[in-house]
Parts: sequence; C-alpha cells; structure tokens
Amino acid sequence: YAFTRDKDYLRRIYPVLKGAVEFYLHSMVKDLNTGWLVTAPSESPENAFYLPNGKVASICAGPTIDNQIIKELFTNVIDASRILHQDITFSKKLESAKKQLPPERIDSTGRLMEWLKPYKETDPHHRHMSPVWGLYPGNEITLSGTPEIAEAAKQLMIRRGDVSTGWSLAWKINLWARMQDGNHCFRLIKDLLRPTQHSGVNMENGGGTYLNMFDAHPPFQIDGNFGGAAGMAEMLLQSNAGYIDLLPALPDQWANGSFKGLCVREGAEVDASWKNGRVISAAIKATATHDFKLKIPAYARKVRIAIMHKVILPKEQQGMVDLSLKKGEKATIFFE
Repeated sequence: YAFTRDKDYLRRIYPVLKGAVEFYLHSMVKDLNTGWLVTAPSESPENAFYLPNGKVASICAGPTIDNQIIKELFTNVIDASRILHQDITFSKKLESAKKQLPPERIDSTGRLMEWLKPYKETDPHHRHMSPVWGLYPGNEITLSGTPEIAEAAKQLMIRRGDVSTGWSLAWKINLWARMQDGNHCFRLIKDLLRPTQHSGVNMENGGGTYLNMFDAHPPFQIDGNFGGAAGMAEMLLQSNAGYIDLLPALPDQWANGSFKGLCVREGAEVDASWKNGRVISAAIKATATHDFKLKIPAYARKVRIAIMHKVILPKEQQGMVDLSLKKGEKATIFFE
C-alpha cells in the first residue's frame, strides 16, 4: 500500500494486520525493571550472549528486533485505521500501547543495543543484523530523522563486519545503502557476485554466486539474488524518509548511468540519468494522486521543472521541492 496507495488492497489486508496487533497486545508483558511492554520469551536471531555468571544464553525479553518490528506494525495499523476511517477507538488504544514499547538504546561503546541489557554477545561478527532491522527493511531509523540512532546502528554494523554469505550479504548491501555509503555497497556486491563452485556449508568462503547465477549460500538462497537486486535499487533511489532521494548511495564505479521505472512510496515511478556522479535529469510519473517531496542535490545550482510539458517555478524549502501530481501526471526535472 505504501507504494500503490490502493485502498481496496489496504482494506483487504487490514484484518490480517489488526490480527497481528491483537496477538501482540495479548502476548506482551510489562518488563519488571522498566515497565516497558516487551515480548517474552524471545531471542535476537540467531545471536547469543554471556550472562553475568559466564554462562551462555539466547532466550530473553524484548530484543531490539522485536521492538522495531512491533513498533512499525503498530504504526502501520494506526495509519491504516485513519485512512480507512475504522476502528478509531482501537487505534487510540494502540497509540497508547506504542508509547510503552522500549525505545532504541545505545551502549557505552556507542553501538545500538541488541538486548534490553548491555550483554556481551558471544559472536561479535555474527552475520545476522537483527538489531538494525529498523534501518532496513524498517523505516524507523534514518540519517535525516534519527541521526544519533543511525550512527549507533552504523557502529554496530562496522563491528559485525562484511564477511558473510547469501541473504546476509544482500541485507548488508541494503543497510549500507540506507547509510548512503555507495562504495561500501559496491564492495559487498562484489562479494555477493564472487564466482564459486563451493557447495558445502562454510560461512567463511561458501558465499558468492554459482556459475548459473544462483546465490551460493549453501546450498542456495533466492534471498541473496532478490535482496542483492533490491540493494542496487536502494543505492539509486530511496523514499523511506518521507521524500524522494535520487542517487543516495552511488559508488565511484557507477559515475555515469541511468535507470527507469523504479518505484517510490506514495505512488510514483521514477527515471533518472546522471553523469560524473551527478544527476542531470529525472522524471516522476504519479501512479496515485499525491504531493511529493523531492530532495535537491547540494551541487545543483538551478532546477527546472515541467509538469505535463508545462514549466513551473519550483518553491524550494530546506533543500526540498514540492510536486503536486495527479494520477497519470508526469514531472520532468533538470538539474544544472
């Protein structure tokens, strides 16, 4: 729905979303130390931690990934209730419960915490990126909206490292795209596409891509193929922070190029061309009527916009321009 604005679709899936929320409202408990609503028992897939007595455990209450997923689920249902004009009382109850969810927390090392307590993980380089789900595929953590949390997420990503296989490599491409580090993304893409014929279970060197182009996380993970493609799209176009961001994570190796038909939230298809790492033109075709925000690159001295071939005077505020488009209308933008 975020990409299509199709209310009929939203109306069909709403009972499923609401049912998921009802499950959590009934199953979560209050943490005795903080009063926060948490899942219990749970775990942070698939990492473990050391208890104060030195023993290893993985079962816990309220791991960060749960809190992030549930917060986004609650937000989606609240928004859907407002859009569909139904369950207003339930929505207000949900807003109250959302405020009781644990906030993102940063440990003494500057990293995003994986658990409610600052446990020491058994595998600092674990390939799972569970604590930064809110950065991707979630939308809670953004460079522009939550810079301090984004920096803490980055420090955790650095600690985890790049070595991985399959879907985890693909996930890391998307995460570093959200961090707008195109060169880091490019290194991970090379790792993902590294030719291999190794088919055994070996997380150190079993990754890459088979000669038939299947992802080589033993024995095969389509997640690596689809996720890698998603990461490349995320490097070229983002809309998760509430505005359209062109070429947010462009690597040096992609200095010149173009793309067509990538989709953004609120309902639009976007084309763009760039040269020497700078976007020179773009087109935004609305698939739903909406007021879109477009981020203007800092290097652009002048912006020219035409909607359905009619030139308009863009009103720029804080590096953004507003584009009011009806379904089917197309805005063409030139950057100088």
